[in-house]
Amino acid sequence: MASSTVSHRARASVLARAVAGLFLFGVSTVAAEAATCGSPIEPGQYGLTFQSGGVDREAVYVIPSSYTGKKKVPLVLDFHGSNSNPKVQLGRSHWNEVAEREGFVVMALAGSLKGELPNTHAWNVPGVTAGEGADESAAIRQLLKLAKDTLCIDATKVYASGYSGGGRMLSQYICNGFGDFAAAGFVMGLRAGTPVEENGVWQPRRESCQPSRPVSIIAFSGKKDHVNPFEGGGRAYWRYGGEVALNRWAELNGCETRASLETGKNADVATYAGCRAGTSVVSYVIASADHAWPARTVRFRLASNGDKAIREVDATDRMWEFFRASGGEMIATVAVENACGDKQKTAAISDGGQGTRCSPSSKPDSNARLVSDDL
Repeated sequence: MASSTVSHRARASVLARAVAGLFLFGVSTVAAEAATCGSPIEPGQYGLTFQSGGVDREAVYVIPSSYTGKKKVPLVLDFHGSNSNPKVQLGRSHWNEVAEREGFVVMALAGSLKGELPNTHAWNVPGVTAGEGADESAAIRQLLKLAKDTLCIDATKVYASGYSGGGRMLSQYICNGFGDFAAAGFVMGLRAGTPVEENGVWQPRRESCQPSRPVSIIAFSGKKDHVNPFEGGGRAYWRYGGEVALNRWAELNGCETRASLETGKNADVATYAGCRAGTSVVSYVIASADHAWPARTVRFRLASNGDKAIREVDATDRMWEFFRASGGEMIATVAVENACGDKQKTAAISDGGQGTRCSPSSKPDSNARLVSDDL
C-alpha cells in the first residue's frame, strides 16, 4: 500500500492558512492547489499522516479507478468503532469497494485515543469520554479541508458513516454544530446528545445537541445488540435507547411528529418524512442483528421512485443510495433477509470484520472478543 505524509504548520494569521511543507497525496502545497481539479491521481488505498493541534493524526483514503481530477466527486468519511482502526473499518464496511464501483473518494480517520488492543484506537467523544485525547472535531475538519484543497471534491456531496463508537463520535460532531455533511449513516451507534436522567427517565441532554442545520440520518440497529442496546441501558455513554435518539433527530430536523412504520419478520423500518430542507430520518431495526455491521450478511430490497424492479442491496449499499438521493428518493421495503445459511458464520474481524461476508466455516469466531470489544 502506498503512503503519503502531510506536515502542516499554521501561519499566525486571521485565517490560520495552511503553509510550509504541506504534502498530501504525494504533491507539494503549490501543486496541491493546482491538483484540486485537473490532475489525475493513481487509484488505490493510501495512508496519510497530518498534524492537527500539534498532534500527528493518521488516516486512510481510497481513490477510485474512475477518478480523473476533472470531474467533482462525492466524499464519504468512515468512522471506526472503539478498539479498531481505519483499515479494519474499511474491511468491515467495504466502503472502499462501493467507492470503486460508484466513483467517489473515501477517507477513514483514526481516533486519537489508544484502544485496549494492539494497533487500535478510540474516539475522544466530546462531553462523554473520560480519557484525555486530542480535539477530534478539529482533526475531522482539518482532514475535510485537506481533501477539498487537494482533490476534486463536490462540497455539496460530503457524507459520513460511523460504526459504534465512531457513530457516537459522528453524532456528537453534528450535534456540536459542524454542518459539513449532507447526510450521515450510523450502525449500532446513533446518539442525539449526551445522556441525562430526568424524573427517572434517560434522555438526550437537549443543550448538548444543537446542529447548525438539518441533516438526513439513516440508522441501523440490532435487537440483539448487547453493547449499545436499542432498548436503552448499557454503559454510561449510552443509557437512552435508539428510538429516543431517532425521535430527537426527527424533532431537530423538524420532521412530521409521527413516523411511517413498516413491520416485517426480520426488521422494522421507521421513516420520518416532511423534514426541513428536504431531509429525512430512516431507521432499520434488525431482529437478528447483534453488535455488528450488517453488511453482506443481510440484504435489503429497495426500489427507487419510478423504478419498477426491486433491487437487493446490503447495508452499505443502502446507505450509499440514501446519501446519493439526499435522504429522500428511495423507497424502502421491510423485507430484510439473512444472506448466510444456517451453517455459515460471519467472517472474523481478522478477515475484514464480523458482518462483512459469509464464511463457509461453522466454527466459533476466534475473534469474538475483539468484536464485542469493538465499541
